[in-house]
Amino acid sequence: MGVVVFGSRPSLNAKVITVAPPPTEPVPRRTLITICLIFSTTIQALDSTIANLALPYMQGSFGATIDQVAWVLTSYIIATAIMTAPMGWLANRFGRKQLLIVCLVGFAIFSLLCAAAQSLEQIVSFRLIQGMFGAGLVPLAQSVLLDIYPAEQRGPAMAVWGMGLMIGPIIGPPLGGVLTDLYHWRLVFVVSPPFAVLAIVGLLVLLPRSFAQASLRFDWLGFTVLAIGVASFQLMLDRGQTEDWFDSRQIQIAAVLAGLGFFLFTVHIVTAPQPFINPALFLDRNFVTATFMLFCFGVVLISSNALAAPWLQTVSNYPVGQAGWLLAPRGLASMFGMMLVGKLSARVDQRAMVAMGLLCTAWSFWDMTSWTPNVSPDWVTWVMSVQGFGLGMTFIPLQVIAFTTLAPMLRTQGSAVINLFRNIGSALGVSMVAAALVSHGQTLHEEIGAHINPFNRALHLYPSLGNLMTPDTARGALFLNRMVNGEATIIAYLNDFKLLLLVTLVTLCLVPLIRQPMSGARL
Repeated sequence: MGVVVFGSRPSLNAKVITVAPPPTEPVPRRTLITICLIFSTTIQALDSTIANLALPYMQGSFGATIDQVAWVLTSYIIATAIMTAPMGWLANRFGRKQLLIVCLVGFAIFSLLCAAAQSLEQIVSFRLIQGMFGAGLVPLAQSVLLDIYPAEQRGPAMAVWGMGLMIGPIIGPPLGGVLTDLYHWRLVFVVSPPFAVLAIVGLLVLLPRSFAQASLRFDWLGFTVLAIGVASFQLMLDRGQTEDWFDSRQIQIAAVLAGLGFFLFTVHIVTAPQPFINPALFLDRNFVTATFMLFCFGVVLISSNALAAPWLQTVSNYPVGQAGWLLAPRGLASMFGMMLVGKLSARVDQRAMVAMGLLCTAWSFWDMTSWTPNVSPDWVTWVMSVQGFGLGMTFIPLQVIAFTTLAPMLRTQGSAVINLFRNIGSALGVSMVAAALVSHGQTLHEEIGAHINPFNRALHLYPSLGNLMTPDTARGALFLNRMVNGEATIIAYLNDFKLLLLVTLVTLCLVPLIRQPMSGARL
């Protein structure tokens, strides 16, 4: 079912009726178009993480500090987040096919310029513009995919497309590490352009030309306040941990600008005659529910990986290589979950698959709250597999649900909004668990350390240890401090796993809000 808004301007008070969207016309060579769209999506997701392990080498090449070279990543993320929102308007104004090809061309060119950069200022600038072009690749590809497949085939198509979106961040760091270690860090920016060229040629030949509305005017005020809000929020998250959060004037200013930007943008889209994000999007219950659930999904997806990897290396003392192999089943199980969703989507209610996926994810976090440093490799592999399967079972159905009752003319804007919220959720999740880990670690160190005193009889139960267990000597104090640090770190990680479990359960509670289409068709 679709949503149509009547009135002189789109607003939350407009009259809304639901109508069945027109049937999707068969599109020739859909499989080849889908492959091109997967290339478009994968290279954008890949470039968000492929440079991670190359940062120390860039730092040496450009003579930069750690904070300075981190902008190679931050500039790309901020630009992508800001430019995701207006992609719906830009697609309507210039045509979706034309815009997608321009984004691919710009992305490829500035990828090569990043590889050729001779200074930190150059590579940060090139990454910024690369992120601006890359912002349109995921929402535009998703919108095209929804249009070229009929409703009953969107589940399998989205599952295949989603694998490209999920596998990019997974293979990015190891691929970037191998290229940097064996050859040079500049090669990490040469991986994407060949695939971009293949996608450009394929889309030019295969994808029908889309209609452009030359009379549309851009909503500069709405875009400006949203850009300020998103950029300030991202800056706050990126710099908060190193700047001691709200004790820093820089973080305080960023927080005020973020809150003001988001508030003004909300007021603007409700009151403006022609905002670049149609408020009719937020009148569709399925879309709003799925968007918020994907925001929570973003919180869990990246932050869970950011916690599991250091746990295995620093707490369980696994070698880096073994830790990587133990996490690999998570990605494989995620792809298996997506493939299963593709097979079942025509026969099983999407809401049931979302609930099943969230239950699997919740169980994995519940189990992780009881982990000890001695957790066995086999059990880690099993838990990571269940977690990856749950995430794969959740992602694709939510993407389908979001557009089930949304009007076809709102799909491109809807895809941009969904990806914006998911990206913000990912950034928030990483910053949230990192801040909680440090804060809980410090608090627990003080609480546990309060029991280390000469009057604690437990410290005198092992006379054979001599002065090793007494805080009265430098050697004993150092030994006890290490023990306290270790225990505080373990409990802090377990508290973070509880936090992710809570976010997953909150997301699960939203499943009943998703409504069945009025036609009675299965979601």
